[in-house]
Amino acid sequence: MTAITYELIKKDEATGARAGILHTPHGSFPTPIFMPVGTQASVKGVSPDELKELGAGVILSNTYHLFLRPGMDLVREAGGLHRFMNWDGAILTDSGGFQVFSLGDLRKITEDGVTFRSHIDGSKKFLSPEVSMEVQMALGSDIVMAFDECVPYPADYEYAKTSTERTTRWAKRCKDAMTSESQGLFGIVQGGMYKDLREKSVADLVELDFPGYAVGGLSVGEPKELMYEMLGLTVHLLPEDKPRYLMGVGTPDYLLEGVMYGIDMFDCVFPTRVARNGMAMTHEGRLVMKNAAYTRDFSVLEEGCGCYACRNGYTRAYIRHLVRAEEIFGLRLLTLHNLYFLQAFMREMREAILADAFSDFRAKFLARYQK
Repeated sequence: MTAITYELIKKDEATGARAGILHTPHGSFPTPIFMPVGTQASVKGVSPDELKELGAGVILSNTYHLFLRPGMDLVREAGGLHRFMNWDGAILTDSGGFQVFSLGDLRKITEDGVTFRSHIDGSKKFLSPEVSMEVQMALGSDIVMAFDECVPYPADYEYAKTSTERTTRWAKRCKDAMTSESQGLFGIVQGGMYKDLREKSVADLVELDFPGYAVGGLSVGEPKELMYEMLGLTVHLLPEDKPRYLMGVGTPDYLLEGVMYGIDMFDCVFPTRVARNGMAMTHEGRLVMKNAAYTRDFSVLEEGCGCYACRNGYTRAYIRHLVRAEEIFGLRLLTLHNLYFLQAFMREMREAILADAFSDFRAKFLARYQK
């Protein structure tokens, strides 16, 4: 038995959207699902109890950041990441690969791994498939991500090919280094924007038989149409009995399309980051709370919303005042609202799939959202 298993409940044959249940050592949760990001063992401004209340079944933490601070030894001594951050739900940790490769000139890639300079103090550090697995096993997350190289956009064919082949070799090394039976290791599909490279990446990773698969290297600056083309191609080749995870996507339109293509899991810093910049997410688009239009708007952020801010009557005018006055409470209200909005949105999509009404739901949502 593997630590992570996926149960398919219903598939929309017209689109490929699917509803399921993902089982982990720290509980089961329905899919499709959005995972709030707790980069440094905390979803910014939100307590674990609040996360549970808004419906989050799994959160994501960042291997790179926790590797640098406070370090895997301290988290291990604390009893693992769940105890350290007082969260008893499921946790997914990314491999640290994306953060390392985004350092640009501060890192050097070899077959062994990546040598880089810490963004905190400039000290020299090293991450490899084996080190990433060691860190993630010390953290004790339920879902562990393989160490990969995220192909940037744009990238020429030869670079993308070399990078993708290295990612496959690293995935094999990650699997060999994983000794924990209470964690599930996901492989990450790469290949840039090249059809044949993505097909080869999927084939090689499926042969390694991971308990789940992530689609990486998308939403990195490419045109939306190209992203959807690569996503559709990739998902079509992945096993139906394993969970599928699209990395780094968190806007409603992208989530909707991802679900339509058959993705089960998503994560992104978007909802919490834009909240800290004074923006609210709604079914009718984004509300920039600094705008003067909300000065005397005494309605809630969105009628019918069940988040803490809306159900307790906090008005747009009040939240605008808090944002402009740089009061932390205003940013917390927006963060709770945005996270609730996405959790509710995922539930709405799941219900539409179960009711054989996903295509209709998608059309109605886009007509309202894009207007």
